[in-house]
Amino acid sequence: MIIENNVFNQIEINKSKFITYLYKVKNIDEVSNYLNELKKKYKDATHICYAYIIDNNIKFNDDNEPSGTAGVPILDVLKKNNLTYIVCFVIRYFGGIKLGSGGLIRAYSNSTSLCLKKTKIIPYENLTKIKLTISYQENKLIEKLLTSKNIIETNYNEKITYILLINNSLKEKLDNFNLSYEILETNL
Repeated sequence: MIIENNVFNQIEINKSKFITYLYKVKNIDEVSNYLNELKKKYKDATHICYAYIIDNNIKFNDDNEPSGTAGVPILDVLKKNNLTYIVCFVIRYFGGIKLGSGGLIRAYSNSTSLCLKKTKIIPYENLTKIKLTISYQENKLIEKLLTSKNIIETNYNEKITYILLINNSLKEKLDNFNLSYEILETNL
């Protein structure tokens, strides 16, 4: 499962601010880029803790909070929701009141859960972006397969050219029609 879109949330617990970001990511480089952006934006934050799941790559970071009180609770929420291709950052501004280990675990877990409620969790589909050029005659055969959510762009000239996002099921159907297409991007 993945999140439908990137989201942000902020809560306050005993005068500490917890600012949470959930991002869809494709690779670890994107995680590093987001982390660097947040470190610049929140350079005065007490902690920037995070966890990510990208396929089988799983990591968490407590950023000097007591071991297991920040990154692990964030990761647990992501795992319980069967999420992948996701990173969650929780930025903490210490408010002067110590929360204790249990309080920190609840705070980081709740921050992540509340942020997650601001987006939909949807099934992960491995999408491929293709360029399909077909005759008007061929278009009549396949027009029922194509929906507005698949079509990114359409050009009508001597032939019709579609830029499409397709899943494996639609790819098989197009292949059954023996249509040739150019793959533009994979694993979207």
